[in-house]
Amino acid sequence: MDSGDGMYSNVRSKLFEPFFTTKGETGTGLGLWVSKGIIDKHSGNIRVRSLPGKGTAVSVFLPFDGRQTTAS
Repeated sequence: MDSGDGMYSNVRSKLFEPFFTTKGETGTGLGLWVSKGIIDKHSGNIRVRSLPGKGTAVSVFLPFDGRQTTAS
């Protein structure tokens, strides 16, 4: 969980770069990079909206192919 106050454009521009973190020693900088790679491989899209002092929203969009699966 992250309870940050939003991001300035200089941070947003680096979000998906490997090893970029604003968390110092507690972050690896791999979470969003790996997530974006998985989303891209599934032909999806990730969107980040952020206002400094207000917060950040991250949305993930994945295509729906209409197939139904059954749980076993």
